[in-house]
Amino acid sequence: MAFSSHKFLSNTKFPLGIAISGTSPQRSVMSFAHSSSLPNVNISKGRKLPIFLFDVMGTIVRDPFYEDVPAFFGLSMKELLEVKHPTAWIEFEKGIITEEELAIKFFSDGRAFDFGGLKQCMSDGYAYLNGIEDILRRLKLNGYEMHAFTNYPCWYSMIEKKLKLSTYLSWTFSSCETGKRKPEIEAYLEVSQHLGVPPSSCLFIDDRLANVEVASKMGMAGILFKNAYKLEQDLISLGIEAGSLQNNAVNED
Repeated sequence: MAFSSHKFLSNTKFPLGIAISGTSPQRSVMSFAHSSSLPNVNISKGRKLPIFLFDVMGTIVRDPFYEDVPAFFGLSMKELLEVKHPTAWIEFEKGIITEEELAIKFFSDGRAFDFGGLKQCMSDGYAYLNGIEDILRRLKLNGYEMHAFTNYPCWYSMIEKKLKLSTYLSWTFSSCETGKRKPEIEAYLEVSQHLGVPPSSCLFIDDRLANVEVASKMGMAGILFKNAYKLEQDLISLGIEAGSLQNNAVNED
């Protein structure tokens, strides 16, 4: 079936809850406190629903922090966590401190290091997760509105320069710009207010359960991301079809 024939099914009810990626489609939607459903119409005031809110790191883009950065410093992940400053990265993500301040505060003991090399290490490690770009491309072609909703510093510009995510979505909600991080309730409130839609019009996709749980409690539908193949199945279970991944993604456990 051609992609253009797929649509947001107007006769399908969309349970409000979390689609746990990795379970069967029949069991993927878990009901939370809310009992309402996503709007069962294609267009609402000229906007196709649902509006997609994508986490970026670990959902769309490979995060170099967990493998590449420890290797860059010649440390294990455990060793890196023991010596890095406990709050500097979070402050950087929220736009509280600058790059220059991060370079000074990155390690608790204030040791000097090749900060430019660290940035290059991060940039080199950015890559689309397997199969996800194809899903973004097909959702975009099918007319869905998509926004990044991410905890990330100004280095999102390096991701954009390398991967051109703006081809598919808008960098609307980056914590370094909003000053708010998931799972802070204020971050989700700002999304709904900025978009001018009720939370029930949004579908939130993230690889961290805590973030998805708060989205659900705020009235959004949510999918806990595991991989592109299972995301496709979860979208179908919610009545959203973007074409088959049969030839485009590997079914990873």
